[in-house]
Amino acid sequence: MRFSEAMQSVTRHGDSWQATVSEDWLQGRSAFGGMQAALALRAMRELVSADIPLRSLQTTFVAPVPEGQITIHARCLREGRSAVQIEASLCDGDQTLCRLVGVFGSARPSVLNFQPEQPAVESKVSRELRYVEGQMPAFTQHFHARWLRGDLPFTGGRQRDSTLQISLRDEGVPDETHVLAFADFIPPIALGMFDKPTPGSSLTWMIELLRDRYDELGLDDWRVDAELIAARDGYTNQGVMLWGPRGEPVALSRQSMVVFG
Repeated sequence: MRFSEAMQSVTRHGDSWQATVSEDWLQGRSAFGGMQAALALRAMRELVSADIPLRSLQTTFVAPVPEGQITIHARCLREGRSAVQIEASLCDGDQTLCRLVGVFGSARPSVLNFQPEQPAVESKVSRELRYVEGQMPAFTQHFHARWLRGDLPFTGGRQRDSTLQISLRDEGVPDETHVLAFADFIPPIALGMFDKPTPGSSLTWMIELLRDRYDELGLDDWRVDAELIAARDGYTNQGVMLWGPRGEPVALSRQSMVVFG
């Protein structure tokens, strides 16, 4: 199932929504985190005008989201003059699997107008991440990725910074759901410090979007700059800067993760 097809699977049924998670979008026992957030965002969007951009999304991964049908609940927490806050949950029966809060905000007049600039990558190495069934998370087959800097998972490295160039194997016009998929693609940087397969997963994710349009960016050659900020007691904290294909600043991200090793 392509990413666009997964987004189209979100359909409303009364006061809730149904969506489909196919096996090829799993990350171990659970759906890829970027997919979870994107499905929830599709439901959220039915409660807020398309003219109001998504500014930030807070996600807590509570329990594994399995393959198959899931239920999405969404409700408006508050609607002010400029900002709308929407809460959503992915559920399996009475069990909450993922909980999210999105903040949508209209543009305001401001004297401030500046954005980060993409730095050059000082590396002569470009390593392609090739999907191998049974050895890599299933969802990675939907992306084309190259490591421009940093260590691949389970190579026993020591680098705390990674840079990836990624494309989505799909067609269509990118929107805010694609931003979530690109921003969450990179695995925990700490996994590159292990010399054998070691499980890891995300606990919380905060992403802040820096644009209000994405349709002109295309689905190829986005860039992720990631930094491992801290690691202790089996928990890690990493930050991500997401850039568009021509160096456009798109999003800032921060994740709290756990590694079992």
